[in-house]
Amino acid sequence: MTEMAAELEIGAKAPAFALPDQSGKPVKLKDFLGKQVVLYFYPKDSTPGCTQESCDFRDHIAPIKKAGGVVLGVSFDGQKSHQKFIEKFSLPFTLLCDEDKGVATVYGVYKEKSMYGKKYWGIERSTFVIDQTGKLKAIFRKVKVTGHVDEVLAALKA
Repeated sequence: MTEMAAELEIGAKAPAFALPDQSGKPVKLKDFLGKQVVLYFYPKDSTPGCTQESCDFRDHIAPIKKAGGVVLGVSFDGQKSHQKFIEKFSLPFTLLCDEDKGVATVYGVYKEKSMYGKKYWGIERSTFVIDQTGKLKAIFRKVKVTGHVDEVLAALKA
């Protein structure tokens, strides 16, 4: 599965998925045909970088929607964690629960990481912009949070 993930490239069809959202409702990528999808993978609810990134998307939701975009956040957190995160920061978009790590694996963002000399597996902060037809329009890997929302907006408008 990770072999396939390495081959994701702009212009290719985005891997299909169905994941439960913060309420347990199944969300499928194909539900958004006709819209552009900002699919961002982040490591953990309510941690500093992830909170900043999510709040940046929140603060720019009007121009994102104006460009025909929909924001979907994905992490390994469960429904309760996502609900608290949404409530605490008034996030106006859906968060998806990838608890079995399947979608992160297919998108190639489930990686071995290292912090303070310890190795562990987790999400590499990444964003995929998917066009109205379901094709990958832009891929951002190893995202630096500062200024990222501007890169995403530029990709949506391109």
